[in-house]
Amino acid sequence: MHTKTMEGLVGASTNMKQLNTPMRVFKEARRKGDTAKMDRAMDYVSDFSGKVDEYQKKADEGMKEEAEELKKKEELEREKAIEKRREEKEKLEERIEGSRNIQADTVQVSEEGKILLKDAVTSDKQITGTEAVKPDMGKEPVIYTETGEVSQMGEGSNISISV
Repeated sequence: MHTKTMEGLVGASTNMKQLNTPMRVFKEARRKGDTAKMDRAMDYVSDFSGKVDEYQKKADEGMKEEAEELKKKEELEREKAIEKRREEKEKLEERIEGSRNIQADTVQVSEEGKILLKDAVTSDKQITGTEAVKPDMGKEPVIYTETGEVSQMGEGSNISISV
């Protein structure tokens, strides 16, 4: 809460409470018919009510200043958030652009490989009459160990799995 606002509210509250005493004196003097005492009490009542108005104006000014400060603060936060989003967008665009520019691995087949491929296609064409290249299926399946070496399993070894 703004300082002016607090000062205004406390001052107005205090003067409102102090206003009760001269009002009580005024009512008592009216019952007795003492007009001089009534006039003095009303002077005090008007003084305290004037101070209440002054403090109320001070509290209003404080609330206006506080509202302006909050608006400025919100505007700064909004600008910071917009700038942060703009930076994030630029980073994302850079990342996307970078991923587009990544060149994929290329395979280059040597002249010998081209000749071997052509020979394989022509020999398969002569045998089957098609141009499709079939993989060599004559090899036995191989099992590799954790180190990457070929595991030697005998033909007679039995593997049993119990669940």
